[in-house]
Amino acid sequence: MSTGNEALEVWIDQDLCTGDGICAQYAPEVFELDIDGLAYVKDSGDELLQDKGATTPVPLPLLKDVQASAVECPGECIHVRRVSDKTEVFGPDAE
Repeated sequence: MSTGNEALEVWIDQDLCTGDGICAQYAPEVFELDIDGLAYVKDSGDELLQDKGATTPVPLPLLKDVQASAVECPGECIHVRRVSDKTEVFGPDAE
């Protein structure tokens, strides 16, 4: 699927997170495991975003790593969507 140059954002459904840490291995600039053992997204300032459904922009240079995280995640909890219309392009709800 082509995303062109459209802005993308990513979020994690912690209810489904298995804590495997695959996402943090692929894209440590975007994902991090917290003390609770679950993965969260980080903002551009490296701050963990712990609010439910918190999103962070996907930096274009990291798109392939974030995509791989969504594909490889055993919990199928990583959602990547277009900012413009909230359509999921990678993750369990992508068409």
